[in-house]
Amino acid sequence: MSNGAVLSPQSNHADNNNDAKKVKLEPRSPAKPSRVVHIRNIPNDVTEAEIVHLGIPFGRVTNVLVLKGKNQAFLEMADEGAAISMVNYFSSGTSAQLRGRNVFVQYSNHVALKTDQSHSNAVRFINLFFEFSVSIDGSFSAAAQAALQAAQALAGQTETQGGPNTVLRVIVEHMVYPVTLDVLFQIFSKVGRVLKIVTFTKNNTFQALIQYPDVVTAQAAKLTLDGQNIYNSCCTLRIEYSKLSSLNVKYNNDKSRDYTNPTLPTGDHNLDAFAMTGGAGVLASPFQAMHGLASPLTAAYGSASVGGGGGDFILPSGFSLPGGSASAALGPAALRLSGQQCSSGAVLLVSNLNEEMVTPDALFTLFGVYGDVHRVKILFNKKDTALIQMAEPHQAQLAMTHLDKLKLYGKQLRAMPSKHQGVQMPKEGQPDAGLTKDFINSALHRFKKPGSKNYQNIYPPSSTLHLSNIPPNVTEEEIKNAFTAANFAPQAFKFFPKDRKMALIQLGSVEEAVAALIKMHNYQLSDSSHLRVSFSKSTI
Repeated sequence: MSNGAVLSPQSNHADNNNDAKKVKLEPRSPAKPSRVVHIRNIPNDVTEAEIVHLGIPFGRVTNVLVLKGKNQAFLEMADEGAAISMVNYFSSGTSAQLRGRNVFVQYSNHVALKTDQSHSNAVRFINLFFEFSVSIDGSFSAAAQAALQAAQALAGQTETQGGPNTVLRVIVEHMVYPVTLDVLFQIFSKVGRVLKIVTFTKNNTFQALIQYPDVVTAQAAKLTLDGQNIYNSCCTLRIEYSKLSSLNVKYNNDKSRDYTNPTLPTGDHNLDAFAMTGGAGVLASPFQAMHGLASPLTAAYGSASVGGGGGDFILPSGFSLPGGSASAALGPAALRLSGQQCSSGAVLLVSNLNEEMVTPDALFTLFGVYGDVHRVKILFNKKDTALIQMAEPHQAQLAMTHLDKLKLYGKQLRAMPSKHQGVQMPKEGQPDAGLTKDFINSALHRFKKPGSKNYQNIYPPSSTLHLSNIPPNVTEEEIKNAFTAANFAPQAFKFFPKDRKMALIQLGSVEEAVAALIKMHNYQLSDSSHLRVSFSKSTI
């Protein structure tokens, strides 16, 4: 089907007719890059926010149109370069996914989307929300809150009783540590006001239903928290929309809670009798009455407060997105309790490597973009497979998220967790042929300093590389010539206008850029300067 004809009204698609009437598309000649991206095979229940979320890592999104009946959508980027970057990324072996379904990304036959002003404003606020979604202490920033409130107002969704798609179904996978109702309330309240929570166990899995006052907040919570870990590398949140439009909560206790009605009974006769005598008036909730707690936070964190102590939101690494939005750079809002580590280790099993080309140093450099690599071992009897030990489990998770199925030296590598807890060095005198290497004391680690700015500049592999640590006397031609001498073909180059120590260089494909990063990172530019190379969120 040509996407140029997708808006033709069909009698059996009333919703699509409305969409077609609401938007005007300016036609253009086909088979050329366009800042309008056409997305096919989308799920029926996908939201505009999810479509926008797919494009934000590549640049600013200016408009969106979703044709649910036709399982298609159009995404208008602010400039053609962002659209090119998006299409190239998803055409280079990395699959675009929405709600677990592979979708297809290509250029549209149209040059622009034209919708009413309020619709465009809503898209702008969704952009703002994801750009500023998480502040450094794990809470939502003022800009995010303002964007969220504005989006709610535009959508006219200011009711307090919920409605379709305001209830989220949350499944907690790999639950190594207990998860309580109050822990969930603390996490989901980071996004917006939580009205009600019901927890239960089904098929031996802990689950919860969480109700928000409006669709926008529920969407934001789903997109922000789905796939994140409550504790380090475990207790993973899987979030979907519930079919319920409202929760009926009868009791306020450790299994269910209606935050709009604190006077509900606990369901425990003794506690309810105690409340009737007035004794419960000094307690914050029935749950606290049962457990003697000062606040819901103490149930989860002891005496720790939000943003400090043992219950901080930590921001170690990238959101699992194909790109560079601020939420991608800031990382999974993993809630770490002090000293607790889950059984998921820091070792990855990487297979389907090009054994003629790959080396421990190459894997150290590539995986080092997403965390500090301590050891690499290429298997002696299976040289297309390697074990890579990262400094921390969340770094291993991040590297796996971004690098699994990446094309490296002509082969699509696979990365998955290993059952090994560490990589052993060969015993003295044991032949190894240089296949195992220890990098613990390497000077090239990117994240050894706590709070390193490198955590904020983590992006998925792209055809554009970010160069830094460039001496002031080194010219554009010298850098391009260095890449050319290493058998790479730069397509474009640009110094940062306000800081010539940094530049962008664009290669012909993501695969070429990956190989260039491996080869050119730590390239000696002068007697005292070595080039630093990482993937860029921007294009030239």
